[in-house]
Amino acid sequence: MKSRIRKTRQSPATEDTGSSQVRKRPQWTYAIAAVLALAILAGAALYFASGTPDAAAIYEAQYPQMAQYYGDSGDYDSWRRDRSRQLDQPAGYDDGLDSFFSSTARQLLGGQENSVYSPLSIYMALSMLSEVTDGNTRQQILSLLGVNSIEDLRKKASSIWNASYCDDGAYTCILANSMWLQDSLGYNMETLKTLADTYYASSYSGDLGSDEMNAALQNWLNEQTGGLLSDYVEGVELSRDAVLSLCSTVYLKARWSAEFNEELTKDDVFHSPQGDIEVPFMNNSLSSSYYWGEGFGAVIQDLKEGGAMYLILPDEGIAPDELLAGDAVMDFIMSGSDWPNVRHDIIVNLSMPKFDISMSVGLKDCLNALGVTDVTDPASADFSPLLQKSDIPVWLSDAQHAARVTVDEEGLTAAAFTVTLMLGGYGSSPEDEIDFILDRPFIFAIAGIDGLPLFIGVVNHP
Repeated sequence: MKSRIRKTRQSPATEDTGSSQVRKRPQWTYAIAAVLALAILAGAALYFASGTPDAAAIYEAQYPQMAQYYGDSGDYDSWRRDRSRQLDQPAGYDDGLDSFFSSTARQLLGGQENSVYSPLSIYMALSMLSEVTDGNTRQQILSLLGVNSIEDLRKKASSIWNASYCDDGAYTCILANSMWLQDSLGYNMETLKTLADTYYASSYSGDLGSDEMNAALQNWLNEQTGGLLSDYVEGVELSRDAVLSLCSTVYLKARWSAEFNEELTKDDVFHSPQGDIEVPFMNNSLSSSYYWGEGFGAVIQDLKEGGAMYLILPDEGIAPDELLAGDAVMDFIMSGSDWPNVRHDIIVNLSMPKFDISMSVGLKDCLNALGVTDVTDPASADFSPLLQKSDIPVWLSDAQHAARVTVDEEGLTAAAFTVTLMLGGYGSSPEDEIDFILDRPFIFAIAGIDGLPLFIGVVNHP
């Protein structure tokens, strides 16, 4: 998919910055803000369109057009063709992601509160950040993302984006990226074109930090996330010293393959770290598969027409933090149904709480802890691929991430399951029937149609 250049008014962003028309700022005041937001499912399908004025658009990415689900009077052949096109990616395109998912999960999940984040959204935002940086600044980001070169990243990120994207009326996973630019500076238009063509990122310019541009940015974030993160979006404001903002969003909406019967939803006790609480539990019994590993048991709840939710219950006496500190849980998530310790065709009596969890977290300390340090240092950050005047000090001053997951009888608005299991221990096989009760803190992951985790979280209290 290629981008198209929007014909707009001449913006100072494309003019010679030496012109007397350009407003000057003290060089030391410039900083870059990377804003990451994610959304999870909403109650109704949405059409996402940029609410940004046309005059502010420099590039607008073109998103895949997909035939609608045949169950809604669509054409089956066209629907299957478009779904297959998105999933038709080079072999091994998702290799090497385990380390990134594991390291970010250890940094962002844990403690006694609910926690959730989207590794996919953060991956895309950092991929774009690598495009606008160079030298050791870029290399640190590439190392965290597990690639050797920017060329390798472009191929991998584009494949990940396309394999995850789906908007066919049956399963909705909409990814959106954007860059917001200060119009008093000159930018390398080739870099903006690369962002549009490779990462499907639209670029907008204006007076960053003004009330109008902050409102436009917030509107864009709310539109792309279905308004699910509006409370967090209210706090996203760029300072008057900002040079640009990078945004990456994910909106997910899916139904269970086998929905829960509302009549079977009953209040029961959940043993949270803060004490026992009574919450609604959804219940069903299905012929399914049961997985186990060192310190946990797990089941996989399929989503209709693609994707799944992994419900991972630590063994008694083991906290989610302990499991996340090791590799077994992430290995299971990445292996999925290929996990070797599995019992198929078993009756799973699943009982899980309904929940709506969210989290907002700053990423700057997380990135520093994972070795991405130059980009946050004004003396070391290199943004020469983007800025026409590379002598202007630019650095990443802030990075925010927000996520929310809602689960009910019909499906999910992101995903988070706490799997409580009275059976565990590495290497033990269950009988023909098992009660899988998520009544204590558990880990969950929501995988997209390509199997990669879109959301990972911990439910401590539904």
